[in-house]
Amino acid sequence: MDWLQVVVLSVVQGLTEFLPISSSAHLILVPVLTEWNDQGLVFDVAMHLGSLAAVVLYFRHDLKRMGASWALSLRGRSLRGGSVDPDARLAWWVLLATIPVCVVGFAFHDVIEVGMRSPILIGITLIGFGLLLGYADWHKRGGRSEYQLTLRDAMLIGLAQALALIPGTSRSGITITAALLLGMSREGAARFSFLLSIPVTALAAGLEIVGLVQMPRGIDWPAMGVGVILSGVSAYLCIHYFIAFIKRIGMQPFVIYRIVLGLWLLWIFG
Repeated sequence: MDWLQVVVLSVVQGLTEFLPISSSAHLILVPVLTEWNDQGLVFDVAMHLGSLAAVVLYFRHDLKRMGASWALSLRGRSLRGGSVDPDARLAWWVLLATIPVCVVGFAFHDVIEVGMRSPILIGITLIGFGLLLGYADWHKRGGRSEYQLTLRDAMLIGLAQALALIPGTSRSGITITAALLLGMSREGAARFSFLLSIPVTALAAGLEIVGLVQMPRGIDWPAMGVGVILSGVSAYLCIHYFIAFIKRIGMQPFVIYRIVLGLWLLWIFG
């Protein structure tokens, strides 16, 4: 990999990981459109670690409260006024909502990796799920925060997250869509989606690291270090400005972007 490829892929991953426009689609399309070679497992690990560090850093105070309350809940002590501590409940919802994507990912990993990387499929999913996001934002949005979710809500969002294994769907996009359809506010939907990304990204990075350990060749440590830093910085900025942006303007710009990109892919590769 040359340094231009390292910079472009790192920034693309960091920005698109949390925007509802599909990071997997963009990382598949960049080598296709530029004729660069696939970035390989080493760089995938670097980009995932950068994104994970960014979201953990951004939500560090929330995670500290959630972790402490969750630990107390395991001992039956996470109670306030006779009810479950909201931070403990939110931590449980994040963990339980992660189960569907893990099950589907392990069951259909080979099918997804080999048979679902077509630019045509990406174009279709960008358009289809983009329109669904637009409908949810325009017609179904409510005012509930992430602390007002029920177990049923969390599991439905978790089931929706499993669809993100299809390139072009967007993990953040489909989870935000599901949350909006369930009556959450834009900010609440985004915050729960970002919290939900933490165990998923950690698991993905862990699996990639296992594969990395088994690789016989050396590691390009400078490229990996730059990938972690650039993807992390761009992801952190993306989270910060995205939450502020959607409170004022909503999801419409991302819906338009998805439709335009999807139509362009269908025209180019159709």
